[in-house]
Amino acid sequence: MHGLYLPRRLEELPAIDVATPMGVRQPRRRGIYGHLLSLGPDDVVHIAGVPVTSLQRTLLDIAAKLSIDELVAVGDQIVCAHHRSFGRQTWPKVQLDVLKLYITRHSGARGMSRLKAAMELVRVGADSPRETMLRLIIARSALPNFEHNVEIRDAAGRGMVGPDLGCEEYKTCIEYDGKHHFTSEQQMKDHDRDFVTKSLGWHQVLINNDDFRSGELVVVTKIARMLKLGGWPDPQNLAGSSLEGRLTTRRDFG
Repeated sequence: MHGLYLPRRLEELPAIDVATPMGVRQPRRRGIYGHLLSLGPDDVVHIAGVPVTSLQRTLLDIAAKLSIDELVAVGDQIVCAHHRSFGRQTWPKVQLDVLKLYITRHSGARGMSRLKAAMELVRVGADSPRETMLRLIIARSALPNFEHNVEIRDAAGRGMVGPDLGCEEYKTCIEYDGKHHFTSEQQMKDHDRDFVTKSLGWHQVLINNDDFRSGELVVVTKIARMLKLGGWPDPQNLAGSSLEGRLTTRRDFG
């Protein structure tokens, strides 16, 4: 009901979880998993007239069922915000410091060690689970740091492009090409974005689902090669990994 990014194994469960406060009889009927919860005044909100656990409480309750990476993706979604000098402004569902404070107040909950580890990796600015995954892959590698909410600016200091992830030190940015990038309207916007990015001296890496399916090596190598163009020394020669047979290419020998 909150629209959280959940793995398919949870979205396709045959029953729903229904909780009642302590002291009220636990619900028991077909298609329902009943729970008794000790709920505070801020733990319940109403969506379309239906009382549901708040975002903070929901994250707490599902922590034991998700991996650390999955929890980071949900946490990123909850705190996502954009306040660039151009374009649409986005406000967080819950501010990051508020979410962290709530979690520290419930240290005895199931899955808490996993949730605390995930919260150390949550960042503001990721618009999708794939963007979160990209950042986590980078963090696990020897690549330099990339951040959300980076602005690529022109000579006058005006923000022109807001990439998914950016490394200002080496003028390298990353864009995730998801399904919505395949529409003709979005492709025209992407063409203009790519042109402006290159014109301003930045090196752009496009990552798609095929890259994710091919493995982290492909993602890291593609990013490393663009970073080298920006002057990154690449001490571990990450850009030198072979991508032969890992990329979908076409050659015309006519």
